[in-house]
Amino acid sequence: MAEVRSAVNPNDLRRTEQFLHAKIPLTRAMGLRVVAHGESFAVEAPVALNYNHLHTAFGGSINAVATLAAYTFIWLRVGDESHVVVRESTIRFERPIRDMIRAHCQEPTADDLRLFDSALREKGKGRISLIVVVEEDGAVAAQFSGTFVATGIPRRTSE
Repeated sequence: MAEVRSAVNPNDLRRTEQFLHAKIPLTRAMGLRVVAHGESFAVEAPVALNYNHLHTAFGGSINAVATLAAYTFIWLRVGDESHVVVRESTIRFERPIRDMIRAHCQEPTADDLRLFDSALREKGKGRISLIVVVEEDGAVAAQFSGTFVATGIPRRTSE
C-alpha cells in the first residue's frame, strides 16, 4: 500500500475521539485515544484497562482498537453525517502487548481511494478494504484487515 497520507490536524483528532466516545460507549471504558502518528493518526488504549488473565492486552481489545483505527480513517474522510460499518475482518496476533495497544491504518492506494469516493458520490455507498498494523515499542504485535462500507458524501476526496 502506498503511503500518501494527508496531514490530520489536532482539532480533527480531538473531535474524532469525542465522536467515538459519544457514539461507541465501549471506547470510553477502554480509555481509547486518537493521537497524532507522524502526519496521520493512531488509535490507542492502555493495557491497564484492557488486560487478560496474563496481564497482557486482551485479544478482543486489540481487535477493537484495530477496527476503530480503520473506522476512524473512513470517518475522517466521510464525516459524522455518514454511516460506517465493518463488513468483514480478520486479525493475526503476533506477540503480546504489555503496555499500550497502538494501531494505525495504512493509507490505501490512490486508486482505491478514488474508487471509494466515486462510489460514494455516484451511488451513495462505497466499500474499501483497509489494513491496520498494531504495534508496541516499534514491534508489530498484530495485523488486521477489514472491508468497510460507508454511506454518504465524502468530505475529503482524492480528486
